[in-house]
Amino acid sequence: MTDETRRSGNRLDEVADAAARAFRLLPAAPQDVLPPSGVKAPGTTHRVTTDPDTVERDLIKLVLTIVELLRQLMERQALQRVDAGDLTEEQEERLGATLMILHERMVELCARYGLSMQDLNLDLGPLGTLLSPSE
Repeated sequence: MTDETRRSGNRLDEVADAAARAFRLLPAAPQDVLPPSGVKAPGTTHRVTTDPDTVERDLIKLVLTIVELLRQLMERQALQRVDAGDLTEEQEERLGATLMILHERMVELCARYGLSMQDLNLDLGPLGTLLSPSE
């Protein structure tokens, strides 16, 4: 066994140990913890629901959320490049038109699946929301 194989094996063991620790730290599912009879359970827990009837819509929502996040990041990068004067007028026009078309397509896809752009904005708890406010 070479040193590299030993190191990669140790690294895999470290990752496995870290995963095991993380899973031990996960809170119990609500159905696993029964409150004393007559006592209302504290606030609801947020869990992924896997309803077969909505799985396609939920997957589309996740994909569109990631695409919208990337679109907003590209838009910010483009604005920084425009402000810095890195682009020609033609490049600025083409970039602006492309970003507007991408936004229109996002709105169309949301409408097709019964979503709004606000539905894509995930609540990250104390960190706030994932996406910046819509225009």
